[in-house]
Amino acid sequence: MSSRTRVLLVEDDPQLARMLTDLLHDEGYAVDTAPDGQRGLHLGLTTAYDVMVLDRGLPAIEGLDLLGRLRRSGITTPVLVLSALANPADRVVGLDAGAEDYLGKPFDIEELLARLRALLRRTVEAADVLAVPGGKFDRDTRSVRFDDGREVGLTDREAALLDVLGRNVGRIFTRADLLDLVFDGAGEGNLVDTYVHYLRRKLGRDVVVTVHGLGYRLGRS
Repeated sequence: MSSRTRVLLVEDDPQLARMLTDLLHDEGYAVDTAPDGQRGLHLGLTTAYDVMVLDRGLPAIEGLDLLGRLRRSGITTPVLVLSALANPADRVVGLDAGAEDYLGKPFDIEELLARLRALLRRTVEAADVLAVPGGKFDRDTRSVRFDDGREVGLTDREAALLDVLGRNVGRIFTRADLLDLVFDGAGEGNLVDTYVHYLRRKLGRDVVVTVHGLGYRLGRS
């Protein structure tokens, strides 16, 4: 597993949160934690994660309410709900609220890790080809095939930028976000602007939208 695999853990039990954080770190994940729904919402809206683990019984914003707000904001990151509410009706409610998986407390550590791996595998498999305005982006070949039959190849950095935007449809990324996610934190904000310009020149101005005062997001397909 890549050490860059990022997890958001939203859990209000400090002991359980520490245990899970240590466990996930040992498995190679980078983990951000939030002790309540309000902090979880802020992180979920402002940071790109590969998977989220949410408790239901959270202070400030209840877990399924938090999940609903993230989904309505266009956040499609796969979510595993951990909850002491674990009867079949509770699981149905959680899955209908937008979670990809639901695990009752107490839980088996190995099962939790296996479920996270499965979520990540499904996400990668589903995202091999991403929709972009006017066509499809093939992540394997780093090329965009347009609906009219044209195919345009991208450099590694151009493809990495389009990949981040395409896997987080609707999310607005600041220049600092994109510097961290695409360029490993190296360079200045104008480096992001330069590669946005390159993508627009190759793929059309509508592929990346400027949200004035905030940053960039993928254009509408």
